[in-house]
Amino acid sequence: MKITNFFLVVLLATPLISNAQLSSIQQKVQAVMEMDHRTDAERARDEDRDPVNAVDFMGLEDDMTVIEFIPAAQAYYTKILGPVLRDNGHLMAIDSEGTFGRWGDWIEMPEMGMVHPIPMELSFNRAEGRYEPGELNFGLPAGTADKFLYIREYHNFNAEDNERINAAVYDALKPGGEYVIIDHTRRHMQEENRVLGRREDPVTVIYQVQQAGFILDRVSDMFFQESDDLTKEVGEIPNMTDRFFLVFQKPE
Repeated sequence: MKITNFFLVVLLATPLISNAQLSSIQQKVQAVMEMDHRTDAERARDEDRDPVNAVDFMGLEDDMTVIEFIPAAQAYYTKILGPVLRDNGHLMAIDSEGTFGRWGDWIEMPEMGMVHPIPMELSFNRAEGRYEPGELNFGLPAGTADKFLYIREYHNFNAEDNERINAAVYDALKPGGEYVIIDHTRRHMQEENRVLGRREDPVTVIYQVQQAGFILDRVSDMFFQESDDLTKEVGEIPNMTDRFFLVFQKPE
């Protein structure tokens, strides 16, 4: 079955949200969410990750070249965006060889034909509790990517490595291209410790990314969670952590 036909069948059979309320990209995302390659664990996260509306706020279109940085073993967005971009776009997935080895058979599906795994060296610094990236190669010529996704991973790197990552993202994006960052919230100027190690100060993130040359274009509160008091480790939050959602633009 052609992927375009698949989208039509699922949209007719699965009225999750009225189609009249959705853009074409949202309809495609909604259709992919019902595909069999997604696990029950991923489906359980759909409510708090809201990919139908998140992808719309990102400004993603199905003919874009998108870089996804550290999709990790779960590859939540990879499994959704791969089929969405299959006909007209590309998805460059940047992670370690070990991560790609744990992905399983779903990456061989025809619908994933435009997902391009790009391996990078990624070591873990136990003393610091953070990852250390090797050479940053996104698999594309400079200035050709439309969108860069850095989702719930900014906290995994120290300020020096994120400075290097931000500069590489700037080089990779075309003028007008956008840099999307979502991460768990920490209070501004709050001292970091092991409990808060998987949280980021959004003000600091904005400053760091602007220092790389980006302009903050828009901010969403769709992942604001009042019940998260921002004092607990991310894994201790019973429902959904409070998260910031930032979209930066490379100047034209």
